Amino acid sequence: MIEIKNLSVDLGTFLLQDINLKIERGEYFIILGPTGAGKTILLESIAGLHPIKSGEIWLNGSEVTNLEPERRGIGFVYQDYALFPHLSVKGNLLFGLKQKRRSKGEMQLIVEWVTGLLGVSHLLERNPSTLSGGERQKVALARALSISPQVLLLDEPLSALDPHAREGVQQELRQIHHRLKATIVHVTHDFEEAIALGDRIAVLGEGRILQVGTPEQIFRQPNSEFVARFSMSRNIFAGEVRDADDGHVTITIEGMKLEVVTELRGKLHASLRPEDILISRELLRSSARNCLRGTITHINDRGSTLYLTVSTPLDFICLLTRRSFEEIGLRVGEEVYTTFKASAIHVF
Repeated sequence: MIEIKNLSVDLGTFLLQDINLKIERGEYFIILGPTGAGKTILLESIAGLHPIKSGEIWLNGSEVTNLEPERRGIGFVYQDYALFPHLSVKGNLLFGLKQKRRSKGEMQLIVEWVTGLLGVSHLLERNPSTLSGGERQKVALARALSISPQVLLLDEPLSALDPHAREGVQQELRQIHHRLKATIVHVTHDFEEAIALGDRIAVLGEGRILQVGTPEQIFRQPNSEFVARFSMSRNIFAGEVRDADDGHVTITIEGMKLEVVTELRGKLHASLRPEDILISRELLRSSARNCLRGTITHINDRGSTLYLTVSTPLDFICLLTRRSFEEIGLRVGEEVYTTFKASAIHVF
C-alpha cells in the first residue's frame, strides 16, 4: 500500500536519512519515537508537505514522490485538531467535500455516515471552540474520513487529551480500523499507545529507522540499547556471553554471572523487563535458573503499580502490582530474593 524507498529529507535543521518502509493495505502502522526523532516530518513527507532530497514514495502501486498533496488521496489529522474556528462542525466536515465538488446529496449522505460512525451527529451545529478535546479530535477524524482517503495519517492524535478522553478516542480508532479496514499510519511517542493499537511498529531515532516489527518483537526483542530503553525494558546491561562448563550459557556483567538463552557470543548487551522478575522474602522453588539475594534500595510508587530497585549488588528494577506489594509488605532496606528465567533475558 505504502512503500518508502531510501528516503532522505533535508530541512536544514533536521535530516531524515535512508528511510525504508513497507506498509501493507489495511495495516495499522505505528511510527514510534521520542520528541525530535523526525516522526512528524516523516508523516508530512508521505503527505507531500516537504521537498524530498532523495528516494521514492509509492502509494497503492503508483509513485507519488513529486505529486501534489491534494492529489495523493490522504487524510491527515494533527494533534492540535486544526479545525477551522470560523466554521461549525458541519462546515468543517463539508469543507473537503466542497473542494472535491461533491453534490449536495452526496455531501449530506457522507456527513450522516461519518458523524454516525464517530458518534458526533449531535455536534453538527456547534462551534469547535465549544467542544471538549475528545470531541474535537473525533470531529477532526470525521473530517479526514469524509474524503474517503486511501491512507489516514495521524500525528500524535491522543497526546493532547486527558486520560478518559484518550481512552475513548483510542477505542474509536480501533473501531474505525476494524470496520473500514483502513490503512492507518499513526505517530506517537507513547509506547503503551503503540502496543495497544499497532499491527506493526517502526522505531525512529535521530532521523533513522532503528527497528521494525510486531509489538511483541519490539517489546521483547529490542535490537539496540536505544530501542530497549524506549520500550521501557529498564534493566539494560553490557557484558560478555560465554559457554559455561556445565553446558549452559552465561553473560558476565560487572563480575556477576547470569544464565541466558542465546546463540550469540562475545561482548554484547542484555535487557530484562521489570515484570519478568519475581520478588520474594524466601528462596523460591522454581525452574528459573537465576536467583539473587539483594536489598531494596528504592521504591517508586506509580499508584496501581510500583517499581522496586533491588541491589544484588547489580541493580535490578522490578515491577509489582500494589496488591502484591501490600501482601508481601516490603520496604526500603529489606533483603529479598529476585528470581527470573534465563529465557527472560534478551541478548543483543
